[in-house]
Amino acid sequence: MKLREKVAIVTGAASGMGKAIAKLYAKEGAKVIVADLNFEGAEEVVNEIIADNGLAIAVQVNVANQVDIELMIDTAINEYGRLDILVNNAGIMDGFEPVADITDERWDLIFDVNTKGVMRSMRKAIPLFLEQGSGVIVNIASTGGLNGAHAGATYGASKHAVVGLTKNTGYMYAQKGIRCNAIAPGAVNTNISASMKNISQFGMERTKTVQGVIPKVGDPQEIANAALFLASEEASFINGTVLTVDGGWTAAF
Repeated sequence: MKLREKVAIVTGAASGMGKAIAKLYAKEGAKVIVADLNFEGAEEVVNEIIADNGLAIAVQVNVANQVDIELMIDTAINEYGRLDILVNNAGIMDGFEPVADITDERWDLIFDVNTKGVMRSMRKAIPLFLEQGSGVIVNIASTGGLNGAHAGATYGASKHAVVGLTKNTGYMYAQKGIRCNAIAPGAVNTNISASMKNISQFGMERTKTVQGVIPKVGDPQEIANAALFLASEEASFINGTVLTVDGGWTAAF
């Protein structure tokens, strides 16, 4: 088992990529904190993990809420005595709005979830990692964090910020036994579209050509496989970088 006796937190783990990551980590020996705003969904994932002889606990977490993040990480320490792996997966989409159509309310919400939530989780976890001399962070960014036409301006900006945060953190703590990397998924079959509201027809039309060259839509398990690799010792010399997992989509441009 690649993660035997490790303790991992996975946010947004009630469905999609987070669920696949949580289940794979547990299968590989990790004790998993399954964190999600959807507590019933998180509990269902925990039940699946336990049925497969794994160990997991469900925690209701709104990653836009500092108190919830504190509770999430404290739960890992209180229940399992340590934290080894933090996967910041929770995220929401915009409605493909260009900058002229952004509202302050929507901008703030998307950044609170996609960027500030990641920062706050890392900020809470890093002192624990420093104390024990080791720790791994896997941030789920997006190809929208590398390119300009994969979503609207707000989502793209929020994920670009996650990429920058990942690179800075990987460099800053490289000599402290801490690794921080990100995954940039392309099109993946998840329910993130449920968070899209007031879709901009102009924005959708402008990105239509780019969306049209997607080679294939990925499965959450394919992202989970990458997240397992980055969390394991097999990736011990990989730090401060972004692994693009998109089926070759961004190879076209």
